[in-house]
Amino acid sequence: MNRLQNKVIIITGAGSGVGQAATTLFTKEGAKVVAADINMKNAEVTAKLVKDAGGEATPFFADVSKTDDVKNLIDKTVQMYGRLDVLYNNAGIAVTGTLLDTSEEMWDRTMNTNLKSVFLTCKFAIPYMLKQGGGTIINTASVNGLVGLPNDAVYDASKGGVVLLTKATALDFGTKNIRVNCICPGTIDTPFTHNALKEYGNYQENLEMLKKMNAALQRLVKPMEVAQLALFLASDESSAITGAAYVVDAGYSAI
Repeated sequence: MNRLQNKVIIITGAGSGVGQAATTLFTKEGAKVVAADINMKNAEVTAKLVKDAGGEATPFFADVSKTDDVKNLIDKTVQMYGRLDVLYNNAGIAVTGTLLDTSEEMWDRTMNTNLKSVFLTCKFAIPYMLKQGGGTIINTASVNGLVGLPNDAVYDASKGGVVLLTKATALDFGTKNIRVNCICPGTIDTPFTHNALKEYGNYQENLEMLKKMNAALQRLVKPMEVAQLALFLASDESSAITGAAYVVDAGYSAI
């Protein structure tokens, strides 16, 4: 029996990285996924990968920082499938800089994309979950949401907010059979990460430094490794787990 058989799932940021890995993995486990992304072409690529493998994924455009887009995403999903079993808030952006380096515009953009989006999706999804008798929410925070890192002020703040919003929402709706957890990844091995390293120059040196920061395994985290944890949290195997923040950081926070 597939672990997510016939579950209806929304994954945001599904066009690349962890979101794409999770979409392909979840559909292999029997889920019907609405693959949402701000880049519709990327969402369509993910959906095609799933279709070619015999699964079901619907590409969907959504800017998760905008109320109307989020409401439309949730409403249309329920209209298509009649329910929403799992919401996986994976979309986000990463920025660097101290408070002095951060403009008000960048602060707002980061908070809107990383934190407000979680507020909005949960706000519109939970009423449907209440009507159907329960559901599961998985939020993407970061190891930066648990331990502060230098030169990452606004990113740290946004992800710390995700961790505590997760815990508060789990407490508010646990008796209604709605579980809410978050995943706190370290640096993930994606094209975005490698492109960012190249922008700072000395690519290979910077890559090796990042690997060594993950003291235990001394490598980056693979997208599928995060997706595997999300699969567990989305499945009934984690039925007693809520309000938790799971670290997947190759050992960065072990020291």
